[in-house]
Amino acid sequence: MNTVPIQHILFDLGGTLMHARNDWAPVFERADQALANKLSEHQIKLDARIFRARLHEYYEQRDKDFQETTYHFVLRELLKELDYAEVTESILRSALDEMFSVTQINWMIEQDTIPAIQKLKFNNYHLGIFSNAGDDKDVQTLVESFGLRSHFDFVLTSAACYYRKPHARAFEIALAQWNIEPEEAVMVGDSLQADIYGAKNLGMQTIWITRRAQFTADEKRRIQSDFSMFGLDGLFPTIERINLTRR
Repeated sequence: MNTVPIQHILFDLGGTLMHARNDWAPVFERADQALANKLSEHQIKLDARIFRARLHEYYEQRDKDFQETTYHFVLRELLKELDYAEVTESILRSALDEMFSVTQINWMIEQDTIPAIQKLKFNNYHLGIFSNAGDDKDVQTLVESFGLRSHFDFVLTSAACYYRKPHARAFEIALAQWNIEPEEAVMVGDSLQADIYGAKNLGMQTIWITRRAQFTADEKRRIQSDFSMFGLDGLFPTIERINLTRR
């Protein structure tokens, strides 16, 4: 029996600790237009629909190799193709910030997030976040706005680390922040493929949060979490239960 107690909990962010208020399609449309409008202030003409289409092209690739392509990279490459090769970093960043200022409003924190993580912190658990995301600043801003920063040892993104869950390297980078082995940590997330499959492959314990989960019949058949629950209310007793079996 593995006697190493779990004291480290790695969380997914979107769909686990926070969720979308409304459907994303109209939000993305407004966000992309905000980006295009900001670029136009600098005499840069960009069709917002082309930008979104190009993003989806990269999405198809990253879903195969689990290597992140950032929004920044996609935007810069597209502008180069449109003969805007000398756009400054400050202009690119300001345009992306305008886009994310729209999408960030559509996120809201789950009602049980703060109580759950406060309970874990009070009981001396170490908490971290790894989020699959195409822009690190966007995620860091959201974490700050929800008042989550002080509860977590680190907030990592695939945009900053290059690798996306379920790539093993994504989890290795997260665990390295604590200098621990996989069996000393549990992954909490809503995605069977990214969170549960990736963590289990590395040897982590897994807890599947089902309330926002979207999955295929094949994923449900193929991927089995160690534990599953609707929300975060049962997280602390579940981890305590895991540790009881290790004593």
